[in-house]
Amino acid sequence: MDATAQDRQWMQVALNEAQAAAAAGEVPVGAIVVHQGRIIGRGRNACEQLQDATAHAEVIAITAASGAMGSWRLEDCTLYVTLEPCPMCLGACLNARVPRIVFGALEPKCGACGSVVDLRAPPGYNHHIEVAGGVLAGECGQVLKDFFRALREARRQDKEGA
Repeated sequence: MDATAQDRQWMQVALNEAQAAAAAGEVPVGAIVVHQGRIIGRGRNACEQLQDATAHAEVIAITAASGAMGSWRLEDCTLYVTLEPCPMCLGACLNARVPRIVFGALEPKCGACGSVVDLRAPPGYNHHIEVAGGVLAGECGQVLKDFFRALREARRQDKEGA
């Protein structure tokens, strides 16, 4: 499914979440869940803060959205995320019955919407997800590049100072 102007506007909100994650020292991935034109869940990576490998932006946004909806089924929602979801996050979307995901940058190491594996419609599974990728991909990818460049530079300076 193609992205729309509305998708780009929502992705900008997810990008703001990613930038907040970067400012907190987390890998800059942001996500929002939208239901009927309203944000019902927000998330940003919090693995370092929570010391929890499952604290990905998508999982946090899905949890918040489920609370707002009063149901774990997010059947009429769209997840916007700045980076292609990993297998864990795509599994969470399948389990939550999210019908549509819109993502920004491709994830060439563990992307589960086609970059590495394609789990959008597993054989025999009772739910399938429509995906639109590459929305604000340049901006989403740049936040990640800037974050990791700064991290490498800080580590290099630490080594030189030691």
